[in-house]
Amino acid sequence: MAWTNWEKVAGSGLDFKDIVYEKKYHTEYEGGIARVLVNRPEKYNAFTAHTMDEMSRAFYDASHDPMTGVVVLSGVGDHFGAGGDVEWEMWGLREQFYWRHAPNRIIRTCRKPVIAMVKGYCIGGSHHVAYCCDFTIAADTSIFGQNGPRVSSPADGYIMPYLVRVVGAKKAREMWMLCRRYTASEALAMGLCNVVVPLAKLEDEVDRWCEEMLTLSPGCLEVLKASFDWELDTMPPLGNIANWLHHDYFETPEGKEGAQAFMEKRKPQFWKIRKAEVEARKKAQELMEKGKT
Repeated sequence: MAWTNWEKVAGSGLDFKDIVYEKKYHTEYEGGIARVLVNRPEKYNAFTAHTMDEMSRAFYDASHDPMTGVVVLSGVGDHFGAGGDVEWEMWGLREQFYWRHAPNRIIRTCRKPVIAMVKGYCIGGSHHVAYCCDFTIAADTSIFGQNGPRVSSPADGYIMPYLVRVVGAKKAREMWMLCRRYTASEALAMGLCNVVVPLAKLEDEVDRWCEEMLTLSPGCLEVLKASFDWELDTMPPLGNIANWLHHDYFETPEGKEGAQAFMEKRKPQFWKIRKAEVEARKKAQELMEKGKT
Protein backbone atom coordinates (compact mmCIF):
# COMPACT_ATOMS: atom_id res chain seq x y z
CA MET A 1 0.00 0.00 0.00
CA ALA A 2 1.26 3.45 -0.90
CA TRP A 3 0.19 6.28 1.35
CA THR A 4 1.39 9.78 2.04
CA ASN A 5 2.33 10.58 5.63
CA TRP A 6 -0.30 11.69 8.11
CA GLU A 7 -0.54 15.46 8.20
CA LYS A 8 -2.31 17.56 10.81
CA VAL A 9 -5.33 19.36 9.39
CA ALA A 10 -5.10 23.11 9.82
CA GLY A 11 -7.67 25.80 9.27
CA SER A 12 -10.26 27.99 10.93
CA GLY A 13 -11.80 26.24 13.93
CA LEU A 14 -9.50 23.22 13.55
CA ASP A 15 -6.90 24.05 16.21
CA PHE A 16 -7.63 21.28 18.70
CA LYS A 17 -6.55 20.44 22.24
CA ASP A 18 -8.52 17.29 23.12
CA ILE A 19 -8.20 15.51 19.77
CA VAL A 20 -5.70 14.99 16.99
CA TYR A 21 -7.14 15.48 13.50
CA GLU A 22 -5.09 14.25 10.54
CA LYS A 23 -5.44 13.20 6.90
CA LYS A 24 -3.42 11.15 4.46
CA TYR A 25 -3.90 10.13 0.83
CA HIS A 26 -3.42 7.03 -1.28
CA THR A 27 -0.80 7.72 -3.94
CA GLU A 28 -2.46 5.46 -6.53
CA TYR A 29 -6.18 6.08 -5.93
CA GLU A 30 -5.67 9.73 -4.85
CA GLY A 31 -8.56 9.62 -2.39
CA GLY A 32 -7.76 10.09 1.27
CA ILE A 33 -8.74 9.15 4.80
CA ALA A 34 -9.18 11.28 7.90
CA ARG A 35 -8.19 10.20 11.40
CA VAL A 36 -9.71 11.55 14.61
CA LEU A 37 -7.85 10.56 17.79
CA VAL A 38 -9.08 11.45 21.26
CA ASN A 39 -6.00 12.98 22.87
CA ARG A 40 -6.51 12.53 26.60
CA PRO A 41 -4.31 9.49 27.32
CA GLU A 42 -3.82 10.54 30.95
CA LYS A 43 -7.58 9.98 31.36
CA TYR A 44 -7.70 6.79 29.25
CA ASN A 45 -9.14 9.01 26.51
CA ALA A 46 -12.32 9.66 28.47
CA PHE A 47 -14.19 12.52 26.82
CA THR A 48 -15.82 15.72 28.00
CA ALA A 49 -18.15 18.21 26.34
CA HIS A 50 -15.09 20.04 25.00
CA THR A 51 -13.75 16.82 23.46
CA MET A 52 -17.02 16.21 21.67
CA ASP A 53 -17.22 19.80 20.46
CA GLU A 54 -13.82 19.30 18.82
CA MET A 55 -14.82 15.90 17.43
CA SER A 56 -17.94 17.45 15.93
CA ARG A 57 -15.91 20.07 14.05
CA ALA A 58 -13.41 17.49 12.78
CA PHE A 59 -16.13 15.09 11.61
CA TYR A 60 -17.95 17.95 9.93
CA ASP A 61 -14.81 18.86 8.01
CA ALA A 62 -14.15 15.25 6.96
CA SER A 63 -17.78 14.72 6.04
CA HIS A 64 -17.73 17.69 3.66
CA ASP A 65 -14.28 17.07 2.15
CA PRO A 66 -14.86 15.54 -1.32
CA MET A 67 -11.39 13.95 -1.28
CA THR A 68 -11.92 12.11 2.01
CA GLY A 69 -13.37 8.62 1.61
CA VAL A 70 -13.21 7.13 5.12
CA VAL A 71 -12.92 8.43 8.69
CA VAL A 72 -10.96 6.47 11.31
CA LEU A 73 -11.78 7.04 14.99
CA SER A 74 -9.40 5.98 17.76
CA GLY A 75 -7.39 7.29 20.71
CA VAL A 76 -3.86 8.44 21.40
CA GLY A 77 -1.77 5.95 23.37
CA ASP A 78 -2.85 2.52 24.55
CA HIS A 79 -6.64 2.88 24.72
CA PHE A 80 -9.61 3.64 22.48
CA GLY A 81 -11.49 5.30 25.34
CA ALA A 82 -13.04 4.92 28.79
CA GLY A 83 -16.28 6.73 28.02
CA GLY A 84 -17.29 10.02 29.59
CA ASP A 85 -14.90 11.54 32.09
CA VAL A 86 -16.65 10.75 35.37
CA GLU A 87 -15.56 14.01 37.00
CA TRP A 88 -17.14 15.91 34.10
CA GLU A 89 -20.20 13.63 34.04
CA MET A 90 -21.11 14.73 37.55
CA TRP A 91 -21.97 18.16 36.15
CA GLY A 92 -22.06 18.17 32.36
CA LEU A 93 -23.63 14.92 31.13
CA ARG A 94 -27.23 16.14 30.80
CA GLU A 95 -26.25 19.23 28.83
CA GLN A 96 -24.10 17.24 26.41
CA PHE A 97 -26.35 14.27 25.70
CA TYR A 98 -29.77 15.91 25.87
CA TRP A 99 -29.22 19.46 24.59
CA ARG A 100 -26.07 19.45 22.46
CA HIS A 101 -24.60 16.64 20.36
CA ALA A 102 -24.14 13.15 21.78
CA PRO A 103 -21.01 11.39 20.45
CA ASN A 104 -23.11 8.76 18.67
CA ARG A 105 -24.86 11.46 16.67
CA ILE A 106 -21.47 12.68 15.43
CA ILE A 107 -20.90 9.22 13.92
CA ARG A 108 -24.49 8.97 12.70
CA THR A 109 -24.46 12.24 10.76
CA CYS A 110 -21.05 11.76 9.14
CA ARG A 111 -21.49 11.14 5.41
CA LYS A 112 -18.40 8.98 5.15
CA PRO A 113 -17.96 5.41 6.44
CA VAL A 114 -16.42 5.45 9.91
CA ILE A 115 -14.03 2.79 11.22
CA ALA A 116 -13.51 2.41 14.97
CA MET A 117 -9.87 1.38 15.44
CA VAL A 118 -10.05 -0.17 18.90
CA LYS A 119 -7.19 -0.98 21.27
CA GLY A 120 -7.08 -1.33 25.02
CA TYR A 121 -10.14 -0.14 26.92
CA CYS A 122 -13.30 0.50 24.92
CA ILE A 123 -15.71 1.18 27.77
CA GLY A 124 -18.92 3.07 28.47
CA GLY A 125 -19.61 5.95 26.12
CA SER A 126 -16.57 5.03 24.03
CA HIS A 127 -17.98 1.52 23.67
CA HIS A 128 -21.33 2.56 22.28
CA VAL A 129 -19.58 5.04 19.99
CA ALA A 130 -17.52 2.12 18.64
CA TYR A 131 -20.49 -0.16 18.00
CA CYS A 132 -22.33 2.68 16.28
CA CYS A 133 -19.46 3.05 13.80
CA ASP A 134 -19.86 1.38 10.41
CA PHE A 135 -16.94 -0.96 11.09
CA THR A 136 -14.92 -1.92 14.16
CA ILE A 137 -11.38 -3.25 13.75
CA ALA A 138 -9.88 -4.33 17.05
CA ALA A 139 -6.50 -5.22 18.44
CA ASP A 140 -6.20 -8.39 20.49
CA THR A 141 -5.56 -6.16 23.54
CA SER A 142 -9.06 -4.68 23.39
CA ILE A 143 -11.51 -4.83 26.31
CA PHE A 144 -15.16 -3.97 25.63
CA GLY A 145 -18.02 -3.16 28.01
CA GLN A 146 -20.58 -0.73 29.40
CA ASN A 147 -20.36 1.21 32.65
CA GLY A 148 -23.63 3.10 33.20
CA PRO A 149 -25.25 1.38 36.20
CA ARG A 150 -21.85 1.01 37.84
CA VAL A 151 -21.46 4.79 38.09
CA SER A 152 -25.21 5.62 38.21
CA SER A 153 -25.24 7.05 34.70
CA PRO A 154 -28.47 5.98 32.93
CA ALA A 155 -28.78 5.76 29.16
CA ASP A 156 -31.65 5.44 26.75
CA GLY A 157 -32.57 6.14 23.15
CA TYR A 158 -31.33 4.46 20.00
CA ILE A 159 -27.93 3.44 21.37
CA MET A 160 -29.54 0.61 23.32
CA PRO A 161 -31.94 -0.96 20.78
CA TYR A 162 -29.26 -0.55 18.12
CA LEU A 163 -26.96 -2.85 20.13
CA VAL A 164 -29.73 -5.45 19.91
CA ARG A 165 -29.27 -5.31 16.12
CA VAL A 166 -25.55 -5.88 16.58
CA VAL A 167 -25.35 -8.65 19.19
CA GLY A 168 -28.94 -9.76 19.94
CA ALA A 169 -31.34 -8.90 22.75
CA LYS A 170 -29.95 -11.15 25.49
CA LYS A 171 -26.32 -10.08 25.04
CA ALA A 172 -27.32 -6.42 24.72
CA ARG A 173 -29.16 -6.54 28.05
CA GLU A 174 -26.27 -8.42 29.62
CA MET A 175 -23.81 -5.75 28.52
CA TRP A 176 -25.86 -2.79 29.65
CA MET A 177 -27.38 -4.21 32.83
CA LEU A 178 -24.46 -6.20 34.27
CA CYS A 179 -21.48 -4.07 33.14
CA ARG A 180 -19.31 -7.08 32.35
CA ARG A 181 -16.03 -6.87 30.42
CA TYR A 182 -15.38 -8.77 27.18
CA THR A 183 -12.13 -9.68 25.48
CA ALA A 184 -11.48 -8.99 21.81
CA SER A 185 -12.11 -12.62 20.89
CA GLU A 186 -15.43 -12.60 22.79
CA ALA A 187 -16.39 -9.36 21.06
CA LEU A 188 -15.60 -10.86 17.66
CA ALA A 189 -17.69 -13.95 18.39
CA MET A 190 -20.77 -11.86 19.27
CA GLY A 191 -20.38 -9.46 16.33
CA LEU A 192 -19.12 -6.36 18.16
CA CYS A 193 -16.19 -6.09 15.76
CA ASN A 194 -15.43 -7.13 12.20
CA VAL A 195 -11.95 -8.49 12.74
CA VAL A 196 -9.33 -8.85 15.48
CA VAL A 197 -5.60 -8.57 14.76
CA PRO A 198 -2.41 -8.35 16.83
CA LEU A 199 -1.85 -4.83 18.16
CA ALA A 200 1.31 -4.41 16.04
CA LYS A 201 -0.74 -4.98 12.88
CA LEU A 202 -3.76 -2.86 13.80
CA GLU A 203 -2.95 0.25 11.77
CA ASP A 204 -1.93 -1.81 8.73
CA GLU A 205 -5.24 -3.69 8.89
CA VAL A 206 -7.18 -0.43 9.07
CA ASP A 207 -5.22 0.91 6.09
CA ARG A 208 -6.08 -2.23 4.16
CA TRP A 209 -9.81 -1.77 4.79
CA CYS A 210 -9.56 1.90 3.86
CA GLU A 211 -7.68 1.09 0.67
CA GLU A 212 -10.37 -1.40 -0.31
CA MET A 213 -13.08 1.24 0.18
CA LEU A 214 -11.10 3.80 -1.83
CA THR A 215 -11.36 1.51 -4.88
CA LEU A 216 -15.17 1.87 -4.71
CA SER A 217 -17.52 4.67 -5.67
CA PRO A 218 -17.40 7.18 -2.78
CA GLY A 219 -20.85 8.47 -3.67
CA CYS A 220 -22.33 4.97 -3.51
CA LEU A 221 -20.73 4.38 -0.11
CA GLU A 222 -22.25 7.61 1.20
CA VAL A 223 -25.71 6.56 0.00
CA LEU A 224 -25.30 3.08 1.50
CA LYS A 225 -24.18 4.47 4.85
CA ALA A 226 -27.17 6.81 4.96
CA SER A 227 -29.47 3.93 4.03
CA PHE A 228 -28.13 1.67 6.78
CA ASP A 229 -28.33 4.52 9.30
CA TRP A 230 -31.92 5.33 8.32
CA GLU A 231 -33.21 2.70 10.73
CA LEU A 232 -31.85 4.74 13.63
CA ASP A 233 -34.41 7.42 12.84
CA THR A 234 -37.21 4.99 13.75
CA MET A 235 -35.73 4.28 17.19
CA PRO A 236 -36.40 6.21 20.42
CA PRO A 237 -34.75 9.66 20.47
CA LEU A 238 -31.90 9.99 22.93
CA GLY A 239 -33.04 11.31 26.30
CA ASN A 240 -36.81 10.86 26.05
CA ILE A 241 -37.15 7.77 28.25
CA ALA A 242 -34.72 9.00 30.90
CA ASN A 243 -36.53 12.34 31.09
CA TRP A 244 -39.89 10.58 31.39
CA LEU A 245 -38.81 8.12 34.09
CA HIS A 246 -36.31 10.23 36.03
CA HIS A 247 -36.23 13.80 34.73
CA ASP A 248 -34.31 14.87 37.85
CA TYR A 249 -32.28 11.67 38.25
CA PHE A 250 -28.89 13.39 38.37
CA GLU A 251 -30.04 15.51 41.32
CA THR A 252 -31.03 12.50 43.44
CA PRO A 253 -28.72 10.92 46.01
CA GLU A 254 -28.55 7.74 43.92
CA GLY A 255 -27.79 9.75 40.79
CA LYS A 256 -24.86 11.41 42.53
CA GLU A 257 -23.57 8.35 44.38
CA GLY A 258 -22.05 6.38 41.49
CA ALA A 259 -19.81 9.13 40.21
CA GLN A 260 -18.92 10.25 43.74
CA ALA A 261 -17.92 6.71 44.74
CA PHE A 262 -15.79 6.40 41.61
CA MET A 263 -13.98 9.64 42.43
CA GLU A 264 -13.42 8.51 46.03
CA LYS A 265 -12.28 5.03 44.91
CA ARG A 266 -14.85 3.18 46.99
CA LYS A 267 -17.78 0.87 46.34
CA PRO A 268 -21.05 2.74 45.74
CA GLN A 269 -23.72 2.36 48.40
CA PHE A 270 -26.85 2.38 46.26
CA TRP A 271 -28.92 0.18 48.54
CA LYS A 272 -28.00 2.13 51.64
CA ILE A 273 -29.51 5.17 49.91
CA ARG A 274 -32.64 3.22 48.96
CA LYS A 275 -33.01 1.97 52.55
CA ALA A 276 -32.72 5.50 53.93
CA GLU A 277 -35.40 6.66 51.48
CA VAL A 278 -37.73 3.83 52.57
CA GLU A 279 -37.20 4.66 56.24
CA ALA A 280 -37.81 8.37 55.56
CA ARG A 281 -41.10 7.59 53.80
CA LYS A 282 -42.12 5.29 56.64
CA LYS A 283 -41.37 7.98 59.19
CA ALA A 284 -43.32 10.56 57.18
CA GLN A 285 -46.28 8.16 56.96
CA GLU A 286 -46.19 7.60 60.74
CA LEU A 287 -46.19 11.36 61.37
CA MET A 288 -49.11 11.74 58.98
CA GLU A 289 -51.08 9.03 60.77
CA LYS A 290 -50.40 10.69 64.14
CA GLY A 291 -51.66 13.96 62.74
CA LYS A 292 -54.99 12.37 61.85
CA THR A 293 -55.59 11.14 65.41
